[in-house]
Amino acid sequence: MKAKLGVSALVLLFLGGLWLVAAPFAVGYQGRGAAYVDATVNDLWLGGSIAAVSFVALVIYAADALRELALRGKHADS
Repeated sequence: MKAKLGVSALVLLFLGGLWLVAAPFAVGYQGRGAAYVDATVNDLWLGGSIAAVSFVALVIYAADALRELALRGKHADS
């Protein structure tokens, strides 16, 4: 149960980071072809960082889960 909650939180963080990256353009406070305003730069850096960290954490979690499954398989074969 705790694992599902943790993975769900990481997925929500990842999606939130992606939203922060897309928000300036989706909401429209960044004009097309205009120089980036400070809010856009902030959203891009913060959203990109949150999305990257949560994605790396998801990959690490998946790798650990696969490793655990492989170890269980080895022990079952013995």
